[in-house]
Amino acid sequence: MGKKDPRVDTYIAKSQEFAKPILEHLRALVHTACPEVEETMKWSFPHFDYKGMMCSMAAFKQHCAFGFWKAALMKDIKLIENAKSETAMGHLGRILSLKDLPEDKTLLSYIKEAKKLNDDEVKLSAKKIVKEKKEIVVPEYFLKALKKNKSAQKTFENFSPSHKREYVEWITEAKTNETKNKRIATAIEWLAVGKPRNWKYIKNKK
Repeated sequence: MGKKDPRVDTYIAKSQEFAKPILEHLRALVHTACPEVEETMKWSFPHFDYKGMMCSMAAFKQHCAFGFWKAALMKDIKLIENAKSETAMGHLGRILSLKDLPEDKTLLSYIKEAKKLNDDEVKLSAKKIVKEKKEIVVPEYFLKALKKNKSAQKTFENFSPSHKREYVEWITEAKTNETKNKRIATAIEWLAVGKPRNWKYIKNKK
């Protein structure tokens, strides 16, 4: 048997009048589709757990929201698309009244599908963190200095982005013009003989 949480009763009671019938209806459908579900409160709104998080509902000032923890893995295209842009509207869109909900038959099938995903221990894939590569902006004053020494310029142009960045950051981080000019002169000297910025720390290969 499932488990109801009195905190969910309190949450519904404190919600706006328009939201109460919506929340009650959603709650009843979840328990119908998954009798073993357990209610709890997470992040200050009701969640329904079954072998892990399964779905949740929330009430706001002017609308309600309902969402599935693994919506991105479900079959319905709308759920998948809404899962890509997590917003306060949830996976069913803005719910202003019971009329905005899909048919009970459809909702029950969604909940049963979410239940099966947890039964089958299907895991959400970890979100890939794509690090944006910063464009290397070479200061004009450094470019002018490079043009005066063809060997240094050629070395710099053929360097990998990481080696270029090391020189550019070293020069631009100088706190005074005097230090900056000294670093530029040293950079040109090293580049002319093909040395990367941190050549001193590169172990000689036997």
